[in-house]
Amino acid sequence: MSAADALASLVAAAGDPRSIAAGHRAEGRRVVWTLGADIPRDLIDAFGHRPVRLVPDATTDTAAIDSLIGSANLSVRGRALLAAIATLPADDALLISHADAEQPQIFATLRELARCGALTPPRTAFLDLLTTDGAAVRRYNRIRIDQVAAWLADLGGTADLGNALAAGNRLREALGRALRLREGGLLDGAAAHRIIAASAILAPATAIALLDTLADGNGLTPVSGIPVFLSGSLIEDPATVAAIEANGRLVLGEDHGWGGSRSAPFPPGDLLDVLAASTIGPRSGPFCDVAARAAALARDPIVRRAGRILFFVAPADEAAPWQAAAIEREALAEGLTFDWHDAPAPEPIVPEAPAASRSPRPQQRSRKSLAAVAEFGAYQRDWFAGLRAKVAAGEPFVAVNANAPQETLRALGIPFVVNQWWASIVAAKQQSARYSGLLRANGLPGDVEAYSSQGVAAAFDRDADRAPWGGLPRPDAVGAILSTDATSSLFQAWAAATGARLQRFERSIESRWDIPIDWWDGLAERWDAFIEPERLDLLEAELRTSIAALEAMTGRRFDVAAFERVMDLVNEQEDFYRLTRDLVAQTVPAPIGIVDSMPATMVPQWHRGTEWARDAARAFYEEVAARVATGEAACPGEKLRLMFVGRGVWSDMSFYQRWEESHGAVFVCSMYLSLAADGYIRRHDGGRDPMRALAARFVTMGDELRMPTWAGAWHVKEAQLHQVDGAVALSDADPLVLRALREAGIAVLELGIDNFALDPATDAEIDRRMRAFLEGPVSAAAARRAT
Repeated sequence: MSAADALASLVAAAGDPRSIAAGHRAEGRRVVWTLGADIPRDLIDAFGHRPVRLVPDATTDTAAIDSLIGSANLSVRGRALLAAIATLPADDALLISHADAEQPQIFATLRELARCGALTPPRTAFLDLLTTDGAAVRRYNRIRIDQVAAWLADLGGTADLGNALAAGNRLREALGRALRLREGGLLDGAAAHRIIAASAILAPATAIALLDTLADGNGLTPVSGIPVFLSGSLIEDPATVAAIEANGRLVLGEDHGWGGSRSAPFPPGDLLDVLAASTIGPRSGPFCDVAARAAALARDPIVRRAGRILFFVAPADEAAPWQAAAIEREALAEGLTFDWHDAPAPEPIVPEAPAASRSPRPQQRSRKSLAAVAEFGAYQRDWFAGLRAKVAAGEPFVAVNANAPQETLRALGIPFVVNQWWASIVAAKQQSARYSGLLRANGLPGDVEAYSSQGVAAAFDRDADRAPWGGLPRPDAVGAILSTDATSSLFQAWAAATGARLQRFERSIESRWDIPIDWWDGLAERWDAFIEPERLDLLEAELRTSIAALEAMTGRRFDVAAFERVMDLVNEQEDFYRLTRDLVAQTVPAPIGIVDSMPATMVPQWHRGTEWARDAARAFYEEVAARVATGEAACPGEKLRLMFVGRGVWSDMSFYQRWEESHGAVFVCSMYLSLAADGYIRRHDGGRDPMRALAARFVTMGDELRMPTWAGAWHVKEAQLHQVDGAVALSDADPLVLRALREAGIAVLELGIDNFALDPATDAEIDRRMRAFLEGPVSAAAARRAT
C-alpha cells in the first residue's frame, strides 16, 4: 500500500463512521459512540470496546427532535447530535463528556426524553472531567473515571488497563508522524483533520498501520497556499477546514480540541490517574486559560512559520469571541498577523436614544403596590452609595455572578456586588447600548452573554455623569461558577481589564441516569442524601480554597461562628419567601403580582445573610398577609392568572401590568419567588457542616430552572400551585419546561425575546400576540378552571 492509498483509506473512514462501526460490530466488539473531544479513547479500548466519535452532520434532519424539544436551549449542533443519537442501534452505547456547556444539556435531555418514553437512546453515561488544576478537581475526576470504568465493565469485555496507555501512546505517536507531513507541504489542513477523525474511529492496530504507511509520504501530491494557523472554536467537521482552504489558504496547524494536539503522548503512570488528569489545564476551548493559550500560540514554532493566525468562530460559540482580543494582542506583539475568518463588519457604536424616541409605546414606570418594595429601593441606593464610599476609603471589593457563593464573602465582611444585579441597573438606566459599545471598542464582544458582561463594560466606563448610580467600583476579585461556555473567558477578560484576582468554581454535573423528579419535596432538609457526594466534596473544597485566598488578599480571618449565623439568616429569609409564595399561590384574586414579588424577592436576595435581608423578607410576608386578610388584590377584577418563564424583563417592568386593565390578566408566578421558596433553603442541623450545606445550595443552582428532569416537573408544580391559566416564556426558557407545561394542559406563549434589552421595533407585534393569547387559549383555560 502506498502513502496515497493509506491517505485515501483514512479519509474514507473519517467520512463514514457508521460503516466503521458496523465493521467493529461484525468483529464482535461493542461500539461506544463518544461525544466530546476530551474523552480518552484509551479507557474504552482498555475494556475491549471500540470508540467511534460522534460529530454533528449538517445534513441531519432535526425536525423530529425539534418537535420534541423546540430550538431555544440547544444549538443547531446540539439538535443535530440528538437527531443522530436517536438513530443509533440499541445495542451500542454512548458516552458524553463535559467538553462544553451544551453537552450536559444533551445528556439531561436524553435522560428526560427516555424517562417520558419519547425516545429510547442506547445505554448512555456521562463523563464529567473538569479542567481547573487542584487536588480537589483531580480527586473528582478520578471518581468520575472510576464510575465510567465500572459502566464500561458492565457493558461486557475484559479490562486490560496495564497495556491500554502504551497502546494509546503508540497511536498518538503514529498520528504525530503523519501530521508532520504538513511541514513538508505534503498534506493540507482538511486532510489532516480527516486523519485525526479517522484515528478516533478505527481500531488502534488498523489506524497505526495506515498512519505509519502514510508517514512515508511516497507518492503524495504537494500542496500549496498562503500558510495560516487556525485558532478559535473547536472544529468538528473537516469540511469547515476545506472551506477555509478553498480560497488559497493552507492550514499548517491548529490549537483546538480536534487538532494536532491529539498527537501528544500521555505521560506514564496509572492509566486511570493519567486519564483523570488529561483534561486539566486545556490549551483551548471554553475552559482554557486564555492568557496561556495566547502566549503559547504566539510562541509556537508552527505559528511562527505560518506567520498568520486565522481566528475562526463557529456558530453559537460564545467562548471564542471572549478569547480573541488576548490572542490578537499576543500575536501582534510577536510580529504575527491576526485575521478573523470571514469576520462580519463591526457594528457601529450608536449612542442609545432616549426612551421616548426609541419605542412606539411611551415607557411607563411599573406600579408597585407594596410599601416594602419602595423601602427596598431606597435601601439599595443607600447601600450602594455606602459600598462605593467604603471602596474609595480602601476596603476590598468583590464582584460575583449570581450563581456563585456569596455567603463566605458576607462572613468575611468583604463588600461585594452581584454581577446580574448590576446588569439590571444598567438596563434600567437605559445604558445597555452604550455599554455594548464600550465592550466592542475594547476588542470584546458586545452581544455575547450581555446579561453577564455589564461588569466588564463598567471597567471601561469613563463617563462619570452617565455611569449608572455613579459607576461600579473596580473589583479586587471577581468570582463565578463555570456554568456557561462564555463564563470562564468573560471573567478572565474582566480580571485582565481590572487587575482583579480571578476565582473560578467548577460546574459539576449530575451524572446519574435515574434521579427523582420531585426534588423540591425534601431537598432543603435532606440535601446530603439527594446530591451526589462527590459534587459536594468538590465544591466544599473549592469554597475552603477560595476563603484562604481571600484571607491572604485582605488580611481578614474567616469567622466560623459568623458564617453559621449567615447561613441561619439565609434559611430564615427563604422560609419567609416560602410562606409568601404559598399565600400568593392560594389566594384568588392574587394579593400581589410579580411586579411586586420580583423586586421584593431579589433586592433582599442580593443581601442574603444579613439581618436586614431577613427582616425585609419578613416585612414582605407580613404585608402580603395583611393584604390577604383585608381582601386587597393586585387586580381586583382578576380574570386570568399567568406564569412568567425565564429571566425577568427588568428593563420594562410595566410589561407585566399592561394586561391587567384590558384583560384582568395578572402575572402571579415567576422563577424569583418560587426559586427562593424551593431552591435556597439548606438546613445544617444535627451537626451537619454549614460549609457543606452551602455547597449543597450552589451545586444544584441552575438545575432547578433549566436542566431537564429537574426543571420541567417543578415548573408544572408551580403553575398548578398558583392556579395559572397560561404561561409566557422568553427566549431563555427551557423547551422541555414548556413542553411539560403544555402536556399538563397549560397554554404557553413563546415570545422569543431577550430579557435584557427588548427591541422596541417588535413592541406592536408582542402586543398583538399577547392579546391573541389572552383572548384565546388563556381565556378558555380560565373558563375551564371556573367550572
